[in-house]
Formats: sequence, C-alpha cells, structure tokens
Amino acid sequence: MNEQTTVPRSLSILGSTGSIGRQTVNVVQRSGGRFRVKTLAAGKNVTGLEEQIRLLRPEAVCLMDPAAAKDLTVRVKDLPVTVLSGMEGMKRLIEDWRCGVYAISISGMIALRPVLWAIRTGARIALSNKESIVTAGHIMMPAVRENGAELLPVDSEHSAIFQCLEGERQNRIKKILLTASGGPFRGKTRDELKDITPAQALRHPNWSMGAKITVDSATLANKGLEVMEAHHLFGVSYDQVQVVVHPQSIIHSMVEFSDGAVKAQLGVPDMRLPIEYALNYPDRRTQMTEELDFWDLPDLHFEKPDPETFPALRLAYEAGRIGGTMPTVFNAANETAVADFLKGKLPYLGIADRIENAMARHRVTENPSLEEILAAEEEVRRTKD
Repeated sequence: MNEQTTVPRSLSILGSTGSIGRQTVNVVQRSGGRFRVKTLAAGKNVTGLEEQIRLLRPEAVCLMDPAAAKDLTVRVKDLPVTVLSGMEGMKRLIEDWRCGVYAISISGMIALRPVLWAIRTGARIALSNKESIVTAGHIMMPAVRENGAELLPVDSEHSAIFQCLEGERQNRIKKILLTASGGPFRGKTRDELKDITPAQALRHPNWSMGAKITVDSATLANKGLEVMEAHHLFGVSYDQVQVVVHPQSIIHSMVEFSDGAVKAQLGVPDMRLPIEYALNYPDRRTQMTEELDFWDLPDLHFEKPDPETFPALRLAYEAGRIGGTMPTVFNAANETAVADFLKGKLPYLGIADRIENAMARHRVTENPSLEEILAAEEEVRRTKD
C-alpha cells in the first residue's frame, strides 16, 4: 500500500500530561499522520489535558481525579469528546475505545491495572512505567504471551537492550550491561550527601525528567528498578545484569553474548528516540534528535557503581533475588520516601534507610496475586517510618 494512503494507527496515550506523555505527543505530531490519537488519560492536570484535546481531538479522555473531570467536562463542552473519571473510567476508556497502540507513561503503582487491561486487548504496549513490571512482571509477561500483545520498553536503557537483541537468540545472552549516568552526585561520598536538598537532587546532568524519577536517578534507586525490569523483560537472571556507570549517557545500554561480542546502542540523550522506536517498530521513521558527531564526541568513560554511597542499588538486587512481594516493598518504600524528601520531611540519605527498614520487617508472599501485590504496597504506605 502506498504510504500516503496508509490508514493512521489508533493510539492511546495514558499519562499524556506528564514528561514522557508530552514528548509522546511531540513524536506523534512529527510522525506525518501515521497515528490517530483516539484516547488520552491523565491524573488531574485539567489545563494540560484540555490543550491536548483541542490539539489532537480524541474521542474520549479520562482524568483520575473526579473533580478535575467535572471541570474538564465544562471546558470542552464545545467538542465531541467523552470525559471519564477514576479507575472505572480508565477501564472503560481502554476496553470500550480499543486502540492499536497504548503508550503508557503513568507514573507509579496506579498504572498496574491499566497496563494489564491494555495487555488484554492484544494491542502493542509502549511502556515507560517501571513499577508495573517490577512488582507484577510474573503476571504481566505471561499475559502478554496469552493475549498476543506486544510489549516494547520505552525506557532508554531497555529500548537499547531490545534493539541490541534484534536478530539474536535470547539464549545466547551472557550479560546485560545496564548503563547509568551516575546522576548529579556521582563521585560524592556518603558524608558529602548528608545535607542534600531537593533542588540539588533535581539537577540531573543529562536528562530532562519528572521530579520523582530524577531523584531516583540521584539515589540509583531508578537503576535498581531497571535491573528488576530487565530481569522480567528479557528473561535473564540477576547475575546476568551488570550496572555500568557511564556519565556521558551516549551508550544507552549494551549486551554481551556467549562468544564475548558486545553490542551497544548509542544516541543523544533524548527520550523521543525510544518513544519513536516503540511506536513505529520495526520501522525507523522520523529523526527526532540531532545526529551524533563522532568527530566531536567526548571521551566515553565507564565506572563501577558505589554501593556504599548509593545503597538503593544493592537493596534493589536483594529485593529482586528474594522476589515475591519484596520488589513491591522496595518500590513502595522508595515512592513514599522520595515524596517525603521532596516535601522536606525526610533527609536525602533517609530514602535508602526507609527502603532497607521496610524490607527488613516485611514477610514475603511468594508468587503474589494482583490483590496481594496491592496489599503489600498498602502495608508499606501505612507503616512508613
């Protein structure tokens, strides 16, 4: 079929007003009409969602906050769009307005049910939510296979690994080399981090991201979540995932194979590249970023992570190896700790301390159901210290 006459593929952007969601909208705008945005969903950003409705003209939208949804309904009464609210509204949005692709960038555990609902439609899932895979990978990955869905990671590191594995046999993987920028505090000692403020933690040297994930990058908790994510996505053991600090963020990750050969994926640090790849796979379409100039490329450096200064990474490996509900405990304790740190209620070093305390007192449930995962999360939130 001639490309000019190709019917646009229907797309749902869940988490559309967040950082990744807005960049997804930008990718869609530059895609040459390859996608028709059918549905949108957000938390409570009424103004942001209204702007996207007027720009993209979706058929239906959902706001998790019911009061915000009522406000939005009044604002867009001149447009033919259905406004839904809450988790039940999200379920309706996914099941009644089915799309070919779901770009899911909802942050946190609240995404768990929507991700599973989207998988059950048999669509392509372009996923940038870590928490759902980390806590329920043992449920999600079989669901992907059972429903004939596609799961393409949008995280730059996991997109890089996915690209390195193209044309390769999974059983020939020796090691996944997961790169980390090291965040704003690379090279610091634990003593130097005692009085770190939220403003300092939010100054990431390479990436423009939301507040929570930026703090996670500073503590390396984000890299710990990515280790667990890689375990589920690519079916490798924790011993096969090695974190490598790479300050320049040019190599997004690498795979070493059984013969010793290593494949790496390189690019400028811009989230639009993995978003575009996930939406259009297996095609490579519009160039979203500047080209790498290898004649002007800075020296590339690699370091070992420091487990003493950044204990969250060590705790993530421990949680992943224990399995069951322990990854949920790691994630929930980290979420509450980061939220309190950003509010000035917890010191920076207290983030990892809270994770360790929560893990120490938790009694693990093996092979947990969705309800048991959510119960473990609620327990952590209720008993945070």
